[in-house]
Amino acid sequence: MRAFRFGVVAAAQEGGAAWRDTARRAEELGYATLLSPDNIHLPTPTAALAMAAAVTTRLRVGSFVMASPLRTARAAAWEAHSLTTLTEGRFELGLGTGLPAMREQAEEMGLPYGTGPERLDSISATIDHVRRLDGDDVHTPVMLAAGGPRARRLAAAKADIVTLAGGVLTPREEFAAHVEEIRSAAAGRDIDVAMNIFVVGDHVPPWIRGFIGVDAETLVEHDSLTMLRGSVDDMAAELERRRTELGVSYVSVNAAFMEEFAPVVARLSGT
Repeated sequence: MRAFRFGVVAAAQEGGAAWRDTARRAEELGYATLLSPDNIHLPTPTAALAMAAAVTTRLRVGSFVMASPLRTARAAAWEAHSLTTLTEGRFELGLGTGLPAMREQAEEMGLPYGTGPERLDSISATIDHVRRLDGDDVHTPVMLAAGGPRARRLAAAKADIVTLAGGVLTPREEFAAHVEEIRSAAAGRDIDVAMNIFVVGDHVPPWIRGFIGVDAETLVEHDSLTMLRGSVDDMAAELERRRTELGVSYVSVNAAFMEEFAPVVARLSGT
């Protein structure tokens, strides 16, 4: 059973000083990783993560996730390998096919959005390029946001970490079945299973509700895996249950809950 580690998902949208403070605070609170989203309306994650790594000493940094429509496969691999080299192995490359809204962003970049299979092929090519650039001396961990069956097969074949990109109301049984599917197809490769928590506590901030499309009552009613609530003891027990039943040991939370969730990080990190 893997030990727990925890990440914070944040965007460098409030300027350099605030971003540096976020990185330092995440490290102080015991988070293992600072994860940055990819969107052309935000600072590029590679620049943000390089800055975060420069002002910390142990904190790992990662893209969450780099969207395949916004770069060619070779360009994405170049950026990833560069970060692995310059952070001395503290970078994790998160990859995903991008949300439908990124069609316009891809067009603005002069790139095709592509079909679902084409975007997955780009991710596969990115991983191959990264492995070639890394060579035998370094290894960039790759996280794949896997939604459908083809993405899960790709994750089983090539990823080090998988975060299941299903709906916020995905039942536990379905999540567990997808994890088992990936592990079975991985043919013995050890894959880290990650989970992103959208809500910590009983209140869903308006901007998060706008993103996930449901309110707190609906999350509770469906026993949503994207929500953690209760006392520190309650949340720690729930995460231990998820590790036992679902294989999840890598948990990330939005930066809005970084302080609130820190006691759970202190309780479970490394256990």
